[in-house]
Amino acid sequence: MLYRVIKGKREQLAGGNVEVSANAWRSLGLKAERDRFIVTLDGKALFSPQDGTFPDAGEVVLWTKADSVTYFDTISITPLG
Repeated sequence: MLYRVIKGKREQLAGGNVEVSANAWRSLGLKAERDRFIVTLDGKALFSPQDGTFPDAGEVVLWTKADSVTYFDTISITPLG
């Protein structure tokens, strides 16, 4: 799922149903170009919504459900240009 948060209120921009197996490392990607976001899982595109709410640089946050166990190995954010 991809959300935006405005004044503390979370709004879903896009999402998909993907089977994610337990005890396996996955690669999650997010590419932002102007108002277009491309979300990938293991190099395969999941969805690509547009949202012009925040025209300037913003923040990225990773969120998991309270009942899940999630590990992150490497988080990398690289400016384009």
